[in-house]
Amino acid sequence: MAIKDGTGTPFDAWRLVDGLEVALDVDVLFGAYPDREGPPGTPASVLGTLGEHRIRAGAAANLRAALFDVRSGNDELLALAASSTGAPASVVPVGAVDLRDPVGAAREMDRLAQAGMRAVRLFPDEQGVEAGFPSVRHVARRAAGLGLTVLTGGDVRRFWQPFAGAGATVVFLDTHFYHLGDFLVAAADEPGFHTSTRLLNSPDALELAAAELGADRLLYGSRTPHYEPLVPLLRLATSGLKPEEIAAVAGGNARRLLSAEAARRPTS
Repeated sequence: MAIKDGTGTPFDAWRLVDGLEVALDVDVLFGAYPDREGPPGTPASVLGTLGEHRIRAGAAANLRAALFDVRSGNDELLALAASSTGAPASVVPVGAVDLRDPVGAAREMDRLAQAGMRAVRLFPDEQGVEAGFPSVRHVARRAAGLGLTVLTGGDVRRFWQPFAGAGATVVFLDTHFYHLGDFLVAAADEPGFHTSTRLLNSPDALELAAAELGADRLLYGSRTPHYEPLVPLLRLATSGLKPEEIAAVAGGNARRLLSAEAARRPTS
């Protein structure tokens, strides 16, 4: 059956998405990767893409901070967040640090917390840092002490370890449905462990995670503009989760983790 022959039915993803909106996307990036092809990631284009996909706000980090200059990249992001009023989507700023410089990373987190940021994002793959490096554990503990939520890339089968027992609130951004079982058993003992839904696109991944841990551990993430935001949106909309669970995954959980109240609860 071929659509071009007029005998098939075109697939309409938006019909299945229906009226679902995302209040806060936990995985948004400004900027481009210098070593690969991809979109330029200008603020206007990124916020426009979010708006087109009914994503009302994005927890965004700046690739300039992650890949080139930490301080100026984070300051650029703070200025952008302050001026995003009236844009197609609003910006919740997420600071970046350099794991190759753990002492400097801790100082930058101190500065970001004082500036009102509520989350920090780690880029271990881009910075060539492995889960067993002391710098990751050092940053994890410092973030927990400051009450900052950590958004981290990396293979969850390895990167859960430096956060275990640290009292950290963490969102693993790269959890693939192939590795969901490892996340579930690690998170069972760690109430602060959460995962993005970006790569949980198997037929039952969302439902399994919600049944085992609760839907409050799941956060919609798209990695706009370097990934297609419609894919995780469609998977969430067609999931077997209850309406209130879908609403929580589509931004409610992210707002809870990135709220001012969450940031005020540092660990001792």
